[in-house]
Amino acid sequence: QVQLVESGGGLVQAGGSLTLSCAASGGIASINPMSWYRQAPGNERELVARIDGGGVTKYVDSVKGRFTISRDNAKNTVYLQMNSLKPEDTAVYYCKANIWGRFYWGPGTQVTVSS
Repeated sequence: QVQLVESGGGLVQAGGSLTLSCAASGGIASINPMSWYRQAPGNERELVARIDGGGVTKYVDSVKGRFTISRDNAKNTVYLQMNSLKPEDTAVYYCKANIWGRFYWGPGTQVTVSS
């Protein structure tokens, strides 16, 4: 059974940095695309960053140049390095795995950026 667990969230001042981790277990392969989403109160969940099996990445415009997604296939872990954080980055961040067309989500980790 696939399980995703996010960690690394917390409270940080504007301009600061955080690194989120998503540990995957139960059938994740290095070829499976992995993504980070976020959802702020009152907003829909949005895609933040995606990395495919070949390491190709994609970012939402609002985080380009500030966030970096990466993966360590040996550890079945995906990371989201977040720099120059802004109050509008405040949200619950979720990890998502696409495993052969089926989607799996982690429970999320809260990121709060104070001004």
